[in-house]
Amino acid sequence: MAAIDELKMLIDKGCKVAKVQPAMFASDAEVNVVIVTVSCAGGSYVTVKAYREEARQLREFVRSLQL
Repeated sequence: MAAIDELKMLIDKGCKVAKVQPAMFASDAEVNVVIVTVSCAGGSYVTVKAYREEARQLREFVRSLQL
């Protein structure tokens, strides 16, 4: 499953983005890995990882959620 699809599924279930690494406000230099930690009901956390091109797409998707 693609990282963006996994994140969309979690958000549809009511989960919230808790943390993005590297930080969203960090430099937009080439990022090879993006790790998104999502907080779900019951206090559980899920980690979604994306690499290379998918990392850039995931980062842009998370930015669109924060607008």
